[in-house]
Amino acid sequence: MEPEPITAAPHTRRWRNVFPYAFLAPTVVLLLALTVYPLFYIVRISLYRLTPGGEVFVGMENFLRLFQDAFFHQALWHTLVFAAVALALELGLGLVLALLLDSRIRARGLWRSLFLLPMILPPVVAGVIWRLIYNPNFGVLNGLLQALGIDTTQLTWLADPSVALLSVIFVDVWEWTPFVFLILLAGLQAIPEEPYEAARMDGANAWQVFRDITLPLLRPAILVAVLLRTMDLLRIFDQVFILTQGGPGGATETISLYIYKTAFRFFDFGYAAAMSLALLVATLILSRLFIRLMQRTGETA
Repeated sequence: MEPEPITAAPHTRRWRNVFPYAFLAPTVVLLLALTVYPLFYIVRISLYRLTPGGEVFVGMENFLRLFQDAFFHQALWHTLVFAAVALALELGLGLVLALLLDSRIRARGLWRSLFLLPMILPPVVAGVIWRLIYNPNFGVLNGLLQALGIDTTQLTWLADPSVALLSVIFVDVWEWTPFVFLILLAGLQAIPEEPYEAARMDGANAWQVFRDITLPLLRPAILVAVLLRTMDLLRIFDQVFILTQGGPGGATETISLYIYKTAFRFFDFGYAAAMSLALLVATLILSRLFIRLMQRTGETA
């Protein structure tokens, strides 16, 4: 006779079923505490106005203020300009660097390490460094221009409203172009060699190879870089705060900085929460559009 199979006791089977969830529970609780609860709390605050006598329910009043607030419109415009210019420059420079370092040049590993150095610095540290570089009295930038014979008495990079936003954009481009470069370089190295060999056999020149092979096959990596950088640029705060704090005269004030000032300087937490939710919804919509575009690109590839 064959021996009967040994079956686990009922309580042992129940423990095995519960065992994985017991390990997941702390992580789930932490995520709920750090994401879901703050989101619901912000939604609640956006429907109230704080007064010395307590909270007053105002419904959608804080959201309707978004359409009437000229300072919010100005901050929105600065954010869009910042994101568009910085993204275009980072994408262009990142693509050029990726193409150069994907080719067979000497000391490629050394060059890659050097290009990644700005990205390693925390944004606050990068902001402090560039604030010193932009200093009109003892900054390195004006010192180099003076050595070239250029009069720098009128060059106040962070105090001139006409150039302050571009100066802050340049810092972001300097720091985050390596991130785009890294993504595009990985995309280039993932492209198979066979299409290039076929193009060479057909007599295609370098521009034709780039236009018809490299660029279409690199499109998923480009979309990933654009998605990640767009999400980050729409909520730019730290560099602007360190370099200009939104000045001069609000010339560099972005939405995130305006939300910060509204909440922690004017203590209008309800309106700040409404602006935060509007920024969150706009970011989610743009992210969804990019993801759909990436899915279509993957289907047609």
